[in-house]
Order: sequence, then structure tokens, then C-alpha cells
Amino acid sequence: GPTLEHLYFFVSPLPLLALSPSQRSSLSPLSVAPCLPRSLPAPTLAPPPLSLPAFFNEVFRRVGTGGSDVDGCILARQYSAGRKRVPFEASRSSRADLSEPKPAEAPPFIPPVRSSSCISPEHLFAPPPPPPPCPSPKSRRAMQPLALLVLVHLAALAAAAEARGGVAGAGLGDDVLGLIVFKADVSDPDGRLATWSEDDERPCAWDGVTCDARTGRVSALSLAGFGLSGKLGRGLLRLEALQSLSLARNNLSGDVPADLARLPALQTLDLSANAFAGAVPEGLFGRCRSLRDVSLANNAFSGGIPRDVAACATLASLNLSSNRLDGALPSDIWSLNALRTLDISGNAVTGDLPIGISRMFNLRELNLRGNRLTGSLPDDIGDCPLLRSVDLGSNSLSGNLPESLRRLSTCTYLDLSSNEFTGSVPTWFGEMTSLEMLDLSGNRLSGEIPGSIGGLMSLRELRLSGNGFTGALPESIGGCKSLMHVDVSWNSLTGALPTWVLSSSVQWVSVSQNTLSGELKVPANASSVLQGVDLSNNAFSGVIPSEISKLQNLQSLNMSWNSMYGSIPASILEMKSLEVLDFTANRLNGCIPASKGGESLKELRLGKNFLTGNIPAQIGNCSALASLDLSHNSLTGVIPETLSNLTNLEIVDLSQNKLTGVLPKQLSNLPHLLQFNVSHNQLSGDLPPGSFFDTIPLSCVSDNPGLCGAKLNSSCPGVLPKPIVLNPNTSSDPISPTELVPDGGRHHKKTILSISALVAIGAAVLIAVGVITITVLNLRVRAPGSHSGAVLELSDGYLSQSPTTDMNTGKLVMFGGGNPEFSASTHALLNKDCELGRGGFGTVYKTTLRDGQPVAIKKLTVSSLVKSQVEFEREMKMLGKLRHRNLVALKGYYWTPSLQLLIYEFVSGGNLHKQLHESSTTNCLPWKERFDIVLGIARSLAHLHRHDIIHYNLKSSNILLDGSGEAKVGDYGLAKLLPMLDRYVLSSKVQSALGYMAPEFACRTVKITEKCDVYGFGVLILEILTGRTPVEYMEDDVVVLCDVVRAALDEGKVEECVDERLCGKFPLEEAVPIMKLGLVCTSQVPSNRPDMGEVVNILELIRCPQDSPETELG
Repeated sequence: GPTLEHLYFFVSPLPLLALSPSQRSSLSPLSVAPCLPRSLPAPTLAPPPLSLPAFFNEVFRRVGTGGSDVDGCILARQYSAGRKRVPFEASRSSRADLSEPKPAEAPPFIPPVRSSSCISPEHLFAPPPPPPPCPSPKSRRAMQPLALLVLVHLAALAAAAEARGGVAGAGLGDDVLGLIVFKADVSDPDGRLATWSEDDERPCAWDGVTCDARTGRVSALSLAGFGLSGKLGRGLLRLEALQSLSLARNNLSGDVPADLARLPALQTLDLSANAFAGAVPEGLFGRCRSLRDVSLANNAFSGGIPRDVAACATLASLNLSSNRLDGALPSDIWSLNALRTLDISGNAVTGDLPIGISRMFNLRELNLRGNRLTGSLPDDIGDCPLLRSVDLGSNSLSGNLPESLRRLSTCTYLDLSSNEFTGSVPTWFGEMTSLEMLDLSGNRLSGEIPGSIGGLMSLRELRLSGNGFTGALPESIGGCKSLMHVDVSWNSLTGALPTWVLSSSVQWVSVSQNTLSGELKVPANASSVLQGVDLSNNAFSGVIPSEISKLQNLQSLNMSWNSMYGSIPASILEMKSLEVLDFTANRLNGCIPASKGGESLKELRLGKNFLTGNIPAQIGNCSALASLDLSHNSLTGVIPETLSNLTNLEIVDLSQNKLTGVLPKQLSNLPHLLQFNVSHNQLSGDLPPGSFFDTIPLSCVSDNPGLCGAKLNSSCPGVLPKPIVLNPNTSSDPISPTELVPDGGRHHKKTILSISALVAIGAAVLIAVGVITITVLNLRVRAPGSHSGAVLELSDGYLSQSPTTDMNTGKLVMFGGGNPEFSASTHALLNKDCELGRGGFGTVYKTTLRDGQPVAIKKLTVSSLVKSQVEFEREMKMLGKLRHRNLVALKGYYWTPSLQLLIYEFVSGGNLHKQLHESSTTNCLPWKERFDIVLGIARSLAHLHRHDIIHYNLKSSNILLDGSGEAKVGDYGLAKLLPMLDRYVLSSKVQSALGYMAPEFACRTVKITEKCDVYGFGVLILEILTGRTPVEYMEDDVVVLCDVVRAALDEGKVEECVDERLCGKFPLEEAVPIMKLGLVCTSQVPSNRPDMGEVVNILELIRCPQDSPETELG
């Protein structure tokens, strides 16, 4: 509107009203001539200022005393000058009080001045005419009523202008004040708010502040990623014109003021990726006026979803993902029919999905992934005509897939993975022609994969892994012209590999963990875009086709755990793009090709085959190689020095071969080496120098009799000259042996040999006499009476049930020698009073020898499944040779056809399960002991695996603690006793271990490998660190510990999973990586799990120095 500088030129409202709006808007003081008498010059000094009350009072006083119309012009000027000189705060207070100012502040009286009202429309846009003659006194008196009307109108316009200008000034002042108060409430370590100054009344130039061009008020505040921390105060509530507020990706905490939603113009509220906690304010949605987009994602909000969320009818987007919200989904949330995007993923929302989702006819995206939803999928979900993306993965939804899904004609993304859906995949999925991503993995779907999926021309990703699909993999899938990623692993598919796998436009294919068979054939039109193919854990056979090298862009080839035979084609190792090559556990033979290529190869796994020959020196050409596994073969020769050229090497496993020679000294120069295992070879000499080999675990170099050095507590012998071997029967040597040794020498040599022979014979006689003497003494000790007494004590009360009555037919073997004499007080060893516990393989009792030494005796309860006596004793003798500080030592065994007893050392500290779950807060294990337990278990399992022994029955109740708190693993190696292990796995005897059992046990054909133990160990890590059981059964839900920790890791809050009883007393630099290690060990894919040797090395790297202080959280 016009300012008072414009208005003081007017003496009548009529000319102004006659103007058009555009003319009025272009009005300026310079375009109008002031109505002053000819004899009176224009004033050159500004009139003294007037306030609004003084202006009104002076107007009426002058009109009443005969003041002229020019008096009003001057008064208006005085008021305008006064408004300019008063700050907005003072101006606001003056408007609140319309009383007459104090006499001392009143302006001096201005005498009346004669003037004439001579304004006309043409005067506004033409050069000013000469001043007209002033009216006579009579005319002046006649015009006084008109002057009163004009001045009243002028006062009204002045008041309106003051109201508009005052409100703008006051509002801008509110904005400045609100922003300064907000700045005072937060911490700004990066100085991003340095431009915000309380002395600056123009915030529109401040960083992150945007103003409305029309009103000048602050309309948007974008401080995302500013690194701010602290509380969100109430300063922002003064920004009444704010339309958009973004504080995402900061570290703000505390509660969120519910009054934010009351800002009348606020449409966008983004508080994502902060540390806000507590409940979502109830009034945030109930008081909203114009909110359209709200994001509270990636915070720590807890409690239920506010019931009043449905009251915010203007919402178009609501994101509450990655918080800790629980409770049921409000039933009236579907009434938000303006909503386009709803994301509540990554919370703990429970219950069924309420019906009525069809009311959200504007919904485009629905994401409820990672909650605890149950029940079936609502039938009306297909009645949301605009729905493009549906993600309900990682819940506990069940039932059949509703047919209404076929009506989602615009849906491009459908993820129902990791639920409990059953039944078959309907053929009508082929009608969802807009689909680009379909994920049904991790359910209980069965039947055959429908061939109609091949009609989905827009499909880019197809994920059907982890179900029970049977039959062949449809050839029609190759018709999906846009398909790039296919995963059908972990099913029961049969038949041959379809030709489209190696010839279509697909880039990544996984068919692992099925029962596909037949020979591999690469079609003539081999794919030029295929980057990764996983054929592992199937029944493929035949030779590896050399035509695989035609797959020019192939980066990863995994054919492990099949039945491939023959040699490895050299052309495969020369593929320029190949990064991962895994032929582990086949029947390959021959030599490793001496290839010239391999520059891009990062992982080479050829372990568990029948390869022979040397390790080629050309392996040094694989400059990018980080992991090399040639273990469990029959390789010979020396370790090539070129191996030390591979500066990216992290893991090397050459164990279980027949390698000879010394370790190259240059190996100590490998900067990234984490694991180096050469155990069970025929190496000799000293270990390479350097910090890595100074701290290498002895298990990684064991069973190499020729290795020596301080690390191995074996001194290396001096270098001796090569002896001259004389062979008198040889005639091929250029120099005759008789020329080197004179007659006297030959006679002397024969004499020496005779003396040596006599000494050897004498020693043999002495040894034989000693053996005979010891044998006789031993037979006396094992007199029938003594041995029968021992057996009586063992089997008192039991022999009556035995099929044989001759107690001497039982066989007692003690590996430490001697014969155990049990205390006379143990009249009934297998009495329930002596019972220590029961497990999947048997019941454990405690007894004491006569010398006071306690022992534990396990009575096997799987006698009907145990193999023959010969195989039983062979396994027992192998287990009896095992000695490790973290293994419960097997001292002996007792055998009859109907009773088998295992005699173990007694471990006094109880089992780990009781210590973790049945102890009080005051007696809970401290962090250091927990870490020591994890490391001890890892070392024991690595020791077992090096001797090709799989524990199989790993769980916390099988981990015993001695008096010093050191872990000892028991119940190991008993799986080999059972010929029908697959039936035993599914029996009720091992239900207590199901939480620790690897998912591959659910397959029809159980393949027990070391990776099964790795999975159980990973669960143990999480159990030890969190203090929670692997599986928790709620009233209407089942909580899997691995899923809980994995979700916390995704949210960046894994440290919050650590046992609360530790009260935050643990080092973060240990807790976070060891949690991650536990999750890696529990990978669903066995090949992705590390070996236990690798795990030991990683744990030793994670461990902080013992004297480092523990970091307390919170």
C-alpha cells in the first residue's frame, strides 16, 4: 500500500479513488506537486515526528480551531517521520497504547497555513502547473467540513499503512528473535551458523534461511547436515510464516515440541537422522494445520504410533522408519486418504495389518519392512489403484498370497521376503506386467516356479531364494528381456541348468544350494553381460568347460561343492575381468595352470580337491590377489618367492599339502597380511622375520617337523656340509670310490659300522626287556578282581539290564595309562543323585576317583544309533589324542554293546548358559571375561577343524568354565558316531540346539561342514555379548537374536545390544567389531562365513591392550 510520504500530497480522497489500481500503484511523491500558496516556499526541513495518537489528536484539534488542509499534510509528514525513527519493538508498544504521549514529547504547535486543494487525475501524470490562487477567507470557512472529511480519511489510510508496515516489521523481528533463540539452544561445532547475528535485522541472508519474496518473512529453514547438537527449543515457534523446516542429519536430541505443528504455514517437517528420543508427541499430528510431509526417520523414538495421526488430513508423506516404535498399527491410519507415501519400516510394530487399506486411494508407496507384523495380507490391498511400491519384508506375515495383488497394475516393486507365506506362487503373477522387482525369498512357498513369470518384460530383479520350490528352473524366464538379477538359491530345484543362465541379458545369477545336476554347457551365444554366477552346492558333474572363458565380463565364478572333475582350464585363469574364482570341494586333479593372466583376480579358492604338482611361480602375476586358498590338496615343491610380490594379500591358506623347503623371507614384507596358514606340510627352516610372523598362532605352522626358531621353542641346527655318500656298487661315477678311500680307511669304516650295529642291537634288546617287564606289571595290575571291581562300581544296578551277564566283557580304556579306582562311596555311579545334566547325546554324572580326583562320565543315550565297536573305538582314540587348553579332555571310555560311557575331566565352574542367563546382575560376567570366553571357544574350534573334527552340537550349555573362568568346549566330535545323522538332526533330542544350528540343516540332505560350527559360534558370540538367548518365545511372537542385532547394526546402534547388566562398562572399539564378526559368522550362505582360523586372527586383532581403560556408554 502507499506510504504516508505518498499520502501527504492528497487533500481530497476523490482524485485518488478516481485512479485505476495500476495508476495508484505507480504513484510517487515526485509525480505530484504540493498544494502550497504562491507566497509560501516549500519547507526544506523535515517536520518534527508524531506518533499515531498524537497525529489523531492534532488533526481533530486543528480542524476544530480552523486549521487548513495543508496542516493535515504536514501532520502526516510528521507522523511518517516519527514512525521511521521508532524501532519496531517500540513501535509495537506504542500501538498497544493509544493514549496521548507525555507533554514533554509532544511536537511544537505548527501555525495554520493557507493552501488549496488542486489535485486532479491529469495533474498526477503531467508536469506540475503553476500554483492556483488560494481561496478567500470565506471560501476557506466553507471548505472546513470537507477538510475534516479529508483528514479523517487520511488518518484512516495512515492507520492502515501503519498496521501493515508495523506487522511486517514486528514479524521480521519475531523471526530474528526466534532464530537467535534457536541458535542459543544448540551447539554449532562447525560454525555453520556464524552468519546468524542478533545485530542483523535481515535474516534472509543468513546461511540456511530463505525468505518469502512478497512478505519478507522467513519461509524456509534448511539446516540439514550442519552438524548441530543439543535440544530443539521453542525459538522456532516464533517463525509464524515458516513453510519448510529441515534439520535432518544432525545430532539433535531430546523431545520434539508438539507445538511445531501449530505453525500456521508449516508444510514440510524433516527431523530425520538425529538422536531424538521418547514418544512421538501426541499433539504433533492432532494440531497440524497444513502439514504435508513429515519425516522422523532414523531417530530413537519409542512407544506407539500416535493415535491422532489420522487427524492430520493434509498429510501426503509420513516417514517414521528406523526408530523403536512398537504396539499395533492404528486402525484409522488408513483414513489418511491424501497420503501418497507411508514408511514405518525398521521398527517393532506388532499385530495384524488392519483392514481398510483400500481407503488410501492416493497411496503410491507402502513400506512396513522390518517389523513384527503377523497375520495375513489384507485382501483389499489390491484396491489401491496407484500403488507402485510395496515392501512388507522381514515380518511374520503368513497365509497364501491374496489374489487381489493381481490388480496392482501399476506396481513396479513388490517385496514380501522373509515372512512365513505358504502355498504356491500363483500363475497370475505373470499379469503384473509393470513389475520391475519381485522378492519372495525367505518364505515357505512350495511347488514349482510358474513359467508365466517369463512374461514380465519389465522385470529386472527376481529373488525366490530360501523357499521350498521344486521342479526345474523354467526356461521361460529367459524371455524377461530386462532381467538383470536372479536368485533362486536355497531351494530344492532339480534338473539341468537352463541355457538362459549363460546366454541371456542377466548380469548376476545364483542357483546355489539346490540339487541341480548334469554337465555344464556354455552355449555358442555366450552372454557378454554376465558378471556373476553362483553354481555352488549342487550336484553338477563333468569337466569344467573351457568355453567359460567366452563370458568376457564375468567377475565372479563360484562352482564350489559340486562333483566336477578333471583339470582346471588355463583359459579361465586368463579372463581379464575375473575377480573371484571358487572351485572348492570338487574332485579336480592335475596341476594348477601356469597362467600369464589373472591381473584382476582378488580371490582364488581351490581348496579341498586333488590337485598335484607345484604352486606355479606365475601366481605372482595376480597383483590384485587378496585371498588365496590351496589347502587340502596334494601340492608339492616349495612355496614360490613370487608370492611375496602380492602386496594385497590378506589371507593365505596352504595347509594340508605336501609342501617342502623354507618359507621365503620376503613374506614378511606383505603389508596387509592377516592370516597365513601352512600347517600340516613338510616345511623346514626358520620363520620369516617381522612382526606378523613373530605373533603368528602356532596352530598356523604346526605339524611341520622341520620348522624351527624361537617362536616354535626349537633351535635351528647349524648348517652342515653335505656328506659324501660312497656306493661301492656304482660304476657310473667319474671318480671311483676306491680312489677316495684307501684300504685302511675302508677297513676302519667297516669297523665303525659294526660297532654301530652292536650298539643298536643292544638298545633294541634293552627296550624289548623293558616293554616285557612293563607289560607283565600291567597285567598284574589289571587282575580280574581289580578290574571287575571297577566295572562293578561303574555298572552296579545296570548289569541286570544288560544282555550279557559277564561283566568282564565290557572294555575300559584310559588314555593316560593306569586303571581308575573309583571311590567306594559311589555305589551307584549312574544314580540320579550324581547327575550333572542332560544333553542331546547323553546324561552326565559326576564321580570321584580314590585319589580324590573328580571326573565326569557321560552315558550315551543314542546307543541304538551308535556305529560298531570298531568304529566307536577308532573315534574315541582319535578324540583321546586331542589336547587343548580350551577343550574338555577325554580321559577314557567304556564299551559294551548296550552301554557306552565316556570319561571326561571334571570342570568345576558350571556351564556358560547358567552363567549368562541364571546369574544375578551383581554376579554377571564382566566384559574381559566374556571376550576371553569367546576367544577360547574360537581357538578350540579352530583346533578341532585342523584335525577334521566337527563339533556339530555347539551351544552355551556345552561350554564349561573352570575355576579361573576359562572356557572349555565339551561334547565335541560325537557326530561321527551316528550313521543316520539327518534323522537325528530332526529328532526331539536336539531341539535345545536349534537356535544355534545353521540353516542348511533344514535341507533334506544334510551336509555337515566346518561352516556349521562357524554359524553356531556366531550365535554364541551374540549370546555372550548381549546376555540374551538365541531365540526368545513371546506370547505371540518369536524373536531371533541374530535378526535383532542385524537390525541394530543397520541403524548404527549395535552397541545398544550389549548386555545391560554391564552398565556400559565395555570398550566400544571391541564391542562393535566383535558384534559384526558374530553377524558375519551367522551368514545364511556357508561360503560367506570365515574359517575358525580366520576368526581367531580377527579376534586377536580386535582385542584392545589389556591396560586400556574401558569406555563407558551413557
